[in-house]
Amino acid sequence: MCVLTGLNKGAFSGCSSLTDITIPSSVTSVGEWAFFNCSNLTSITIPDSVTSIGDYAFSGCSSLTSITIPNRVTSIKYETFKNCSSLTSVTIPNSVTIIGGYAFSGCGSLTSITIPNSITSIGESAFSGCRSLTSVAIPNSVTNIGYHAFENCSGLTHVTIGDSVTSLGGSFSGCSSLTLLEHT
Repeated sequence: MCVLTGLNKGAFSGCSSLTDITIPSSVTSVGEWAFFNCSNLTSITIPDSVTSIGDYAFSGCSSLTSITIPNRVTSIKYETFKNCSSLTSVTIPNSVTIIGGYAFSGCGSLTSITIPNSITSIGESAFSGCRSLTSVAIPNSVTNIGYHAFENCSGLTHVTIGDSVTSLGGSFSGCSSLTLLEHT
């Protein structure tokens, strides 16, 4: 009997006809590029057995509307959801401590994101170009916000930043609607 335990690098990359998928509960990892540019993928169910999701895993899945990250995943890696332009909501569990560089960059339909108190670092350009975001609350657990993390989030009007952040380094450049920046 063959039991699938991981989706290897590029497993479904470029499968433009793929519209939905349910990953079996035997899978513990989703490799780099696994669903890269699956442009018609609208729905995916990731089981709680998954502990890691690789770089670029869902990058370019422009029809994906929502995603729930399993509660055993500890980091959202580099460009994991970049250019998922239809993505409107993301559920990030408390197990995640790092949001990597460009993780949600170009997710122009993303209207809300909850950054849990477990997050310590938000990578460079992590949410750049998320023009539908209107407010962001960055908890006290975050110590590092990468360069251009929220660059060109043109709909962003309100940001609350926890007191553990020591520098912002152009994190909000191009946020033309930003009217309130609070430091707690």
